[in-house]
Amino acid sequence: MRSARQVPFPPPGPEGRRRRLLVLVICSVSLFMTYVDSTVLNVALPTIGRAFRADVASLQWVADAYLLVLATLLMLSGAVADRIGRRRVFTTGLLLFSLGSLLCSLAPGTGLLVAFRMLQALGGCMLTPVSLSIVRQVYTDPAERARALGIWSAVFGLGVASGPIIGGLLVAAVGWRSVFWVNVPVGVAAWAAARRFVPESKAPRPRRPDPVGQVLAMVLLGGLTFGLIEGPDSGWLHPAVLGALAAAGMALVGLVVVEGRQLEPLVELRFFRSPPFSAANAVAILGFLALSGFLFVTTLYLQEVRGDSALLAGVSLLPATTVIAASSPVAGRLVARLGPRLPLVLSGLGLAAGAALLLDLTPTTPYLQLAGAYVLLGLGFGLMNPPITNTAVSGMPPEQAGVASAIASSSRQVGNVLGVAVMGGLVSTAAFASGHLPVADRASFAAATHLAWWATVACGLAAAAIAGVCAGPWGQRRARAIYEDPPSPEPAGITLGVGAEP
Repeated sequence: MRSARQVPFPPPGPEGRRRRLLVLVICSVSLFMTYVDSTVLNVALPTIGRAFRADVASLQWVADAYLLVLATLLMLSGAVADRIGRRRVFTTGLLLFSLGSLLCSLAPGTGLLVAFRMLQALGGCMLTPVSLSIVRQVYTDPAERARALGIWSAVFGLGVASGPIIGGLLVAAVGWRSVFWVNVPVGVAAWAAARRFVPESKAPRPRRPDPVGQVLAMVLLGGLTFGLIEGPDSGWLHPAVLGALAAAGMALVGLVVVEGRQLEPLVELRFFRSPPFSAANAVAILGFLALSGFLFVTTLYLQEVRGDSALLAGVSLLPATTVIAASSPVAGRLVARLGPRLPLVLSGLGLAAGAALLLDLTPTTPYLQLAGAYVLLGLGFGLMNPPITNTAVSGMPPEQAGVASAIASSSRQVGNVLGVAVMGGLVSTAAFASGHLPVADRASFAAATHLAWWATVACGLAAAAIAGVCAGPWGQRRARAIYEDPPSPEPAGITLGVGAEP
């Protein structure tokens, strides 16, 4: 399966192990940057808002511009890497991510900051799926590969846990621009190392491109995000908001019609006949909607209502972020021993219980109550992520696993996008002076968050119910029954091209 352009990789032995370890470090560093960049920004948002006198919608766009590009281009980048070379796409992604980070650090206003965030995400979407493909390619021994993928996956929890602290330290010591330019030397160093140590590879027969499906997916998610962010401020009957939501609805219909007729569609609609697969994607959207919304709303509350500095806000979030990092490996062991249903159900209940403790949030809520809520929310998020991919591929033939896990990865990013849009919209801009930071009435803002916490409770309970019904033995039996008559096989190598997040 080695392409003509692939650099020969060292045979087993000390030198081979050293080279493989270097590749794992390079790929893990790239993954760490993309995840940290999502969480590190949250603690800097209030500072950015005050610096540019930005309204809440602008801050939502600063966060969502990055997530929107990731969600819509994640699968495309894996397919392109299969076709033109994984190392080529990976190194290009590192350069674009570094360039976008540099430009973000120099942005004179929120408009250009949003544009540069999209460039940064264009590079980021080339890193996550392709780095997984590279790790799986260089680790051919099953035992070594399992250990390497475990390390690669653990970077997710580390990035989530360390992001708020890193962001708080940088903002406090240097300023908000430092959360972007710190990526530049790391990204350039990773690019140079990847050029030297990462072998090139391609898929023997890559998937066919699906430009129509890709455009429809972009219109769907972009239109929905625009409507949800701009609706509360501009009015739900504003022509631009109505037009965006109508475009999203038509794109959804078009996606269902077009993808059902493609031989190798961007989104495999037939997979949704499998209850575990549908459950995994629903839980991914609900869980990551709650996670990104929680981080967005909570950092505003801690800094704008309670008056915490960026550093203190990062420290205040430690009960959530450390539990996320600590519980993710526990979830992996639970999946191995008992299957994915139990950790998914517990995760949904954890989300609901944590959010329930915030339903009476005020500016003077005792921190002990906040910490208890954050621990439960962190437990919910930590237990949820690892079983999602396992559930998505449950009962499917092995040749379908790569595409299924890639769709689940995209669902995570869709949830991230919707979380910022929905939760930010629920926190009414009436709590701000003319829609801008700082908060005009701290009590009004705290009360405005109650809708967001009710939404999180609903997301948690819905995720637990869906997982309880569809991720157990009944769902697996239904999935196996569906795939006893196998669909046409996917191209060889697809499991290395589309990848999956941890």
